[in-house]
This record gives sequence, C-alpha cells and structure tokens, in this order.
Amino acid sequence: MAAKTPRHKVFISFHEKDIEYKEQFIRMMGKRIVDRSVDTGNIDDTELKTTTIRQKIRDGYIRDASVTIVLIGSCTWQRKHVDWEIGASLRKTKKNSRCGLVGILLPDHPDFRKRTYNSRLVPPRLADSCQGSDPYALVHRRPQPWTPAQIAEWIHRAFVRRQGAPPENARRSFGRNWTRRKCSEGW
Repeated sequence: MAAKTPRHKVFISFHEKDIEYKEQFIRMMGKRIVDRSVDTGNIDDTELKTTTIRQKIRDGYIRDASVTIVLIGSCTWQRKHVDWEIGASLRKTKKNSRCGLVGILLPDHPDFRKRTYNSRLVPPRLADSCQGSDPYALVHRRPQPWTPAQIAEWIHRAFVRRQGAPPENARRSFGRNWTRRKCSEGW
C-alpha cells in the first residue's frame, strides 16, 4: 500500500489570463493542498512602489508556503509579477524559508504536446533552476485530465528537493513586463 502524500502549503504563480486554470487547479486539488497564493484584488498596486509590492507578496503570501507552483501558459514567461514571485520563493531569509519549485505547462503553451519544452518559453528564473543533472526545479506538462495524486506527488518532490542543492536565483529581476516580443519568441 502506497503512503499518503503529505499536504503542503502552496503558492501558485500564474499569468492573469490563466486565472481559470488556477481556479480549476485549486478546486481539483481540494484538501490535498493549502492555497497561499494572492487572489485578484488582494493587493491594490496602483500607487505602490515595486519594492512594496514585492515585500507584500513575499511576507504576506509566500512566507507561509513550502512550494511554489508556476502555471505556465503561452505568455507567462513575460510577466514581471511571476518573475518576482519565483525570485521571492527561492530566496531564503530570516523571515522566509526557501520554497520548493515546480512548473506545469498549460494546454495553451506552445510546447504542451511536445516531448520537451523550449526553456526560453518558460519564466527565465524557473528555467535557470531547471538546469543540471540534479535540478532544483522541474517543469511538467499538465496531465489530461488533471490528476490530483500525480500533482500532489510533484509538489511533495519539489518540497523534498528544496533541501538539496541551492536554486539559481542570481538573474536580475524584471523591471517591467516583456511585451515587445511575441509570446512564442521567448526571452
């Protein structure tokens, strides 16, 4: 008999156009996870400095998570908030523990049906941590249909991997969204 996969607190990072996938993910995972991600309207960033927004996300949401899941659609790699969330997840500070990291390709991603993915079409900071023979992070394709037990296992493995080699988090943070390039061009 297989052991039950432990329940983890997760932060879900995604492009706002993929909100339906995030909501599906949370419903599907049910009590297998504790959702610690930001919801629409939680942070009014219209008049806040970038450093304040980053701090609110890191200290108010990511701080309590043990794994960050990046839902990767066609344009996710371009988004500054996704970059900031991954960066904060990988940073170990006095207040924040480092999160495990796992990416999931969504059906609208150009490489969803391919055997491999183009690393230039996933968030750069995530791609950096997927390098080497024992990478800190992994990217998976979203199973058709969603399979909670398999995804819970991916989350648990990301949790365990965070105790191994440190992630690659030296890349300079995005100052703005990368909107001058088409999503399919990558970084």
